[in-house]
Amino acid sequence: MKTAISIPNQVFAQAEEFADECRMSRSALFTAAVVEFIQNHRKESVTEKLNMVYEKEESYLDPVLDGVQALSLPREEW
Repeated sequence: MKTAISIPNQVFAQAEEFADECRMSRSALFTAAVVEFIQNHRKESVTEKLNMVYEKEESYLDPVLDGVQALSLPREEW
């Protein structure tokens, strides 16, 4: 898909330089940047939704279950 976008000259120049350093095309760089941006912001969306749930619901651990789980972990030296 071809598209036209407008970006500041300085950002374009930095993108050109970075793409050259990485030996990739501008298209590949912009594609990778958009994919990464979407993935990062979707993670934020999940976190925001979880925060909304835990504002309304209790999030405590059952002390008995917590103790049993702790005992199942191997001991390690720090």
